Amino acid sequence: MNRYTKWLMAGLCTAALSACEDFKDVSQATTVVPIGVSVNLTLAVENVASTQDFVVKFDNYDEDLHIAQECSGTGSVPVEGLIPGIYTVTVSGTVIDTEGDEYYVNGNAVNQAIFLDGTALDIHMQGLKVSPLVLKEIYYAGGETPAKGKYFRDQFYEIYNNSAQTQYLDGVYFANLTPGKSTTKLPVWPESDGNNYAYAERVWRIPGNGTDYPLEPGESCIISQFAANHQLEIYNPNSPIDGSSSEFEFNMNNANYPDQPAVDMVHVFYNGLAAMGSIPQYLTSVFGPAIVIFRVPEGEAYDPVNDNSLKTTDLSKPNSSTYYAKIPISYVLDAVECIDNETAVNAKRVPAALDAGMTYVGTTYCGLGVARKPLTDENGEYVYNAVGALMFQDTNNSTDDFERGVVPMFRRYGTGMPAWNHTLH
Repeated sequence: MNRYTKWLMAGLCTAALSACEDFKDVSQATTVVPIGVSVNLTLAVENVASTQDFVVKFDNYDEDLHIAQECSGTGSVPVEGLIPGIYTVTVSGTVIDTEGDEYYVNGNAVNQAIFLDGTALDIHMQGLKVSPLVLKEIYYAGGETPAKGKYFRDQFYEIYNNSAQTQYLDGVYFANLTPGKSTTKLPVWPESDGNNYAYAERVWRIPGNGTDYPLEPGESCIISQFAANHQLEIYNPNSPIDGSSSEFEFNMNNANYPDQPAVDMVHVFYNGLAAMGSIPQYLTSVFGPAIVIFRVPEGEAYDPVNDNSLKTTDLSKPNSSTYYAKIPISYVLDAVECIDNETAVNAKRVPAALDAGMTYVGTTYCGLGVARKPLTDENGEYVYNAVGALMFQDTNNSTDDFERGVVPMFRRYGTGMPAWNHTLH
């Protein structure tokens, strides 16, 4: 891909000085001398025509210090009056390319020690084209049975058509990224990969010949771990989910959890192989997974099993035989990073270009999930697209885009079921 790098500058907004005063008030550290820093931004997006709505954020989670500042222009970003500490610096915004396509751009620097006046930070920003398909709801935490047992078979992932055109699900991939659980001890990937990939533990694909599974504007599909009615006595009567209307399921050929009428997802990759592995179950972490959905561009091939350039080990573990699939960031339609709870915000493992934030439930086996917020206008009214379908907020920042700790449900806000769902025939 031909890319160019463009230097940007964020001008200080008029609220910057008052925000810095807020820092002082919150920290109550009157003897600390505020310092100045500069943030140097590089933007790698193809054929940029214009930029807009850039914001730089400094978050010191330990001291609960936060500042947000609008950005515009060219050069580096001078920021004065920061209280010294450990910060996560995030920059996000929107760019338009020469063909009129919109991209969300994000970049971050996590756990930066900013104690010296004149500190310079370099942040590389990447762009993700605004996607017609988004992850609308994720239920991963599981719940308790009447006997106080742990139950996670009712996990599900809902994909919504957030556009005004029919989208075909055929060939859309689903993957959970590594590490499975958020951690500050991140893997080491090949230096030659740069910032161009996300890394998956397991990859699945929706089957179809190209037009088998249309999703109309305002409709959503459900991919369930196990597409059964979980409220039955043999499973978990306490479950909030009857999964029997799911469109797809991750069937692992487990006789204890038999194949359901939902369409089976195609297994693509696990530990370097197409085989599912020896353990007959698939679940994402009940502590919080990182999920991506992606599509391979027409004319390109994606085979992480047989193409050695599309898989790698964690280089921090010499002689490791555990392989992870590389997913080009340019393929990704949507990504959502879930973490343990609000104290784990520094344990980010998803590239900022895919998700600049994170969301969480807060605990495990609580029967709660996360749900994307409907888009609203300046009056707080829901926004509908040109064909009358409800639109959902999608800024590639799950901190802002998701409601946390909601009782999970299929097709929240009355979104539609596709006509090919097996329960309609």
